[in-house]
Amino acid sequence: MSIDERKNFIPVRIAVLTVSDTRSLADDKSGSVLNERIETSGHQVVFRDIVKDDRQQIRSKLEDWIENDAVDVIISTGGTGLTGRDVTV
Repeated sequence: MSIDERKNFIPVRIAVLTVSDTRSLADDKSGSVLNERIETSGHQVVFRDIVKDDRQQIRSKLEDWIENDAVDVIISTGGTGLTGRDVTV
C-alpha cells in the first residue's frame, strides 16, 4: 500500500497583533504586510490590533483571542526594541 502524499489546503483564521508604542493601524507596515500575505495565501485575517508595549495589554489581548473560537492562529509582530519598556524580546 502506498502513502498518498497529496495535501489538501485548509485555510486558517488568523489574528494579527502588533506590539508598538509608536504605530497605529494607518502606519503599521509590518502588520499590513502580514495581513496582505495571509490573505493572498488563502487564509483569513479575523482580527488585527495594535497594543502598547505593556505586558498586561499584550497578555489581555492574547488571552481574549486564545479563548475566541473564531481564531485558529495568532501571529504577533513588533516589540523588538532593546529599551527598558520592551517586554517581548
